[in-house]
Amino acid sequence: MNSPTIINIIIAVALAVAGYFLLPVVAANLDPSLALALGLLLGGILVPVISSQFSGATAVEEQSDDENSKTLYVGNLPYRANEQAVQQHFELQGQVHSVRLMKDRRTGKRKGYGFVEMTNAGAEKAIQNLNDSEFQERTLKVRMAKDKVEE
Repeated sequence: MNSPTIINIIIAVALAVAGYFLLPVVAANLDPSLALALGLLLGGILVPVISSQFSGATAVEEQSDDENSKTLYVGNLPYRANEQAVQQHFELQGQVHSVRLMKDRRTGKRKGYGFVEMTNAGAEKAIQNLNDSEFQERTLKVRMAKDKVEE
C-alpha cells in the first residue's frame, strides 16, 4: 500500500470514531453502533473526495510544469557562483523552476557547470540572450540539456 492509501484509511477510521462519540451526543436517541456505521459511511464518501482535491490538484500542477518547462545546460560557470546567483541571473529571462550546480563527489567543489529548469519561453529567451554572455567574469555556454542516457 502506498502512503496516500494509508492516510485515507486513517482518516476514514478517525471519522468513524468521531461519529461513534459525537453523533449520540448530538442526537441523544441514536444508537452508538448506528453512529459508527454513519461515520464509516461518511468517511467512505468524504475521504476520496478530499484526497482527490489535494492529490489531483498537485498531480495536474506537476504535469503542467513538466509540459511547460525545459532544462538548460549552463557551462563555463564561475566556481564561486552559487544556485541563488545563477537563479537571479536567469530570472531576468523568465521564470526559473530550479537550479542544480554540479559538484565533485570527492572534494565537494563545484565543477563549473549546472542545469537550470525554466518555462519554455524563458528557456528560449535565456539561450538567445545568455549564451556567450559574461557572468561573474566568465563567458557562459547556454543550450538545451540533452536527455540523460541510461546505461
